[in-house]
Amino acid sequence: MRAFSQTKFSLALGVSAAALSACAGARPAGHVLPPASFVSSDDVAAEKYIIGPLDQLNIFVWRNNELGGKVQVRPDGMITTPLITDMPAAGKTPAQLADDIKVALTKYIDNPQVSVMVDGFQGTFAQQVRIVGATEKPASLPYRANMTLLDAMIEVGGLSQYAAGNRARLVRHDRETGTQKEYDLKIASLLKKGDTRANVRLEPGDVIIIPESMF
Repeated sequence: MRAFSQTKFSLALGVSAAALSACAGARPAGHVLPPASFVSSDDVAAEKYIIGPLDQLNIFVWRNNELGGKVQVRPDGMITTPLITDMPAAGKTPAQLADDIKVALTKYIDNPQVSVMVDGFQGTFAQQVRIVGATEKPASLPYRANMTLLDAMIEVGGLSQYAAGNRARLVRHDRETGTQKEYDLKIASLLKKGDTRANVRLEPGDVIIIPESMF
């Protein structure tokens, strides 16, 4: 009888220790974002597009086509065009870059009219949404106006086989306070159960981290 009591006591200690260990290893709950609609009824324009490294640009100089053409922004943020070498492009809007090219070309032609169009978008890191971890194809996505979690997950092919989608988190830089905040995401509920409450609005610069399941 005494041995049976000791066995029960040891089992109770083991269960308690396991529970304490689980609590100690649990990640603290983060903030929760409000749900976003799947189809926006009030499309709001995003911030002006900022050119980033590796963007594909189409530069047009009116009546002087030979001075423009298609160029790619180099990794150092510079571009080179006929008559212009090493002009900074990254960090500017297309209109700002067009104005800078216009100023540079006034040395060679009178009153040049310049347009800059972006053909292939990469953007700066501050304008990308990065998705890493247990997804089919981790990627950096150019942010689009009114982009949601569902949009981003479709682009990366969803969760991988061993993803712990409901333990994912979103890391966001708060521009007002200059601090970094983390938010809980329920990606598995969104993709596998169609829980509309799990679809949240994304912002430029967001980082989504998806861990793998431990089982």
